[in-house]
Amino acid sequence: MGSLTTLAQALGIAYASGINLYATVALVGLADRMGWIGPLPGALGAVSNAWVIGVAGVLAVIEFLATLVPGLASAWETAHSAVRPPAAAALAVATAWHGDPAFIFITALLGGGLALSTHATKLGLRYAIDTSPEPVTNGVVNVAELGVVASLSYFVWNHPYVSLAVALALLILLALTVRIIWRVLRRVLSGRWLSEREVASDARATAGRRTAGGRG
Repeated sequence: MGSLTTLAQALGIAYASGINLYATVALVGLADRMGWIGPLPGALGAVSNAWVIGVAGVLAVIEFLATLVPGLASAWETAHSAVRPPAAAALAVATAWHGDPAFIFITALLGGGLALSTHATKLGLRYAIDTSPEPVTNGVVNVAELGVVASLSYFVWNHPYVSLAVALALLILLALTVRIIWRVLRRVLSGRWLSEREVASDARATAGRRTAGGRG
């Protein structure tokens, strides 16, 4: 297996872990155990241990339920800022463990950085949707996240370059979407949700009514 392929797979695992660490470990381990993917490279095969899958699965269920609750969802995601990036870097290292030490170190840096980017983007999205006092939006986001994690956890072993490229494009698109959402929320919360043209139009209409009333 070439170094670039290993790097792409390590980054794919790190990317997915930045979104949902526990689901990534459980799904990759289960897929390897069932023979859907694999054999997993390096020391990553340890995730197929039944105990690892079980613990990760339970934590994934807890995370899914916790992030359905507005307020608690943001707190959970904030707390995992200290968990996901380093754990993702560790998974990236495990994937490249059979390689050269310098290659392993580079993989750790890139994997941790990518996981931090995906987690930060997800955190921004979670803060934005958490302004809605109902669990429906959080539930939709949770299901979408699991879909992305499950797809990447499977396809990154069969089509590593394409899978990673699609994942990075999705990350950029999501980051832009989160930025737009926050700009809209700031305008709404500050009372500046009308465009400048609309504000000017309203001002002219108000002035016209005052002028007409004065003449009357």
